[in-house]
Amino acid sequence: MRINSRVLIASGLLSVIAIYGAVRIFAGSDDFAAGAQGVETSITVGNGEVGSSIAQSLFKAGVIKSAKTFTALAISDKRSQSIAPGIHTVHTHIPNKQALVELLDQKRLIGVIVVKEGSTVSDVVAVLRANRNIDNSHSATAGIKGILAPSLEGELFPAHYSFAPGTPSSTAIKAMLAKFASSTLDSGVLRGYGKYSAYQVLTIASMVQVEGDPDVYAKVARVIYNRLSIGMPLQLNSTVQFAANLRGQIHLSTKSTQINSPYNTYRVVGLPPTPINNPSLAAIAATQKPADGDWLYFITVKPRDTRFTKSFDVFQGWVTEFNKNRAAGAFK
Repeated sequence: MRINSRVLIASGLLSVIAIYGAVRIFAGSDDFAAGAQGVETSITVGNGEVGSSIAQSLFKAGVIKSAKTFTALAISDKRSQSIAPGIHTVHTHIPNKQALVELLDQKRLIGVIVVKEGSTVSDVVAVLRANRNIDNSHSATAGIKGILAPSLEGELFPAHYSFAPGTPSSTAIKAMLAKFASSTLDSGVLRGYGKYSAYQVLTIASMVQVEGDPDVYAKVARVIYNRLSIGMPLQLNSTVQFAANLRGQIHLSTKSTQINSPYNTYRVVGLPPTPINNPSLAAIAATQKPADGDWLYFITVKPRDTRFTKSFDVFQGWVTEFNKNRAAGAFK
């Protein structure tokens, strides 16, 4: 019997199509379909946990259909390396790609720890104590030294952090120090400026952080450098507020400026012994690239109105204006 070659070709094509379709169906069966997500659940990602382990947690919680396919996705997508430890809220019955997106969503992290720009070590410790994921049974800072100096002040990098339940507070502090190193030192963002060391730059940046708004950081830095160059006391309210735990106050009394402290820059010439907070990258950058100017004085006369001058008489006139605005409630 003669077989038509066209029939053979056609049947062969049908076989290939059938096999290809079967492969697609099989591949698709390892992933939930989009648009049919279930309820939300939570999974815990531990410190240093890898993609395959996370995939197992997702599979057991009913989030994904196959741990193997999510692991393959995690290996191929470098974003998976940024999955933070902690408790994540995710939907059940979702595709692998959506699961990865939800794991990377900071808003879905429970108990996120925020180290704010301008915060102090004591602020950070208070935040740790209030976080339910942190084990605060031991001191957070005992025996831990900074990278540039023994003091931790200035070296707890401002950022969002998340830690697995039961993480010791000291481990969290060390993670913040590591973030400081990678974000400022290893990257070259923080370095010396002129005759000032990297640590002195960090100290100046911490004062710049709270003495002005970001748009005038570079001018504030220049005033500090100008005063230091002529041996003039810095006379910055921020350092006294740090020493006397008066942070946030707009005005300082004369009595406050007379306290006996190495941070009292009204009485002590030069820089305070340590930074007074954890400065932002913007404040650090401005400190290393100060504006050009001969200013020796500055004052925020009213919100978003900071003025700079070399003249003490002009400055005194602005102080009068500041006092009037403060009395009128301009800073409330």
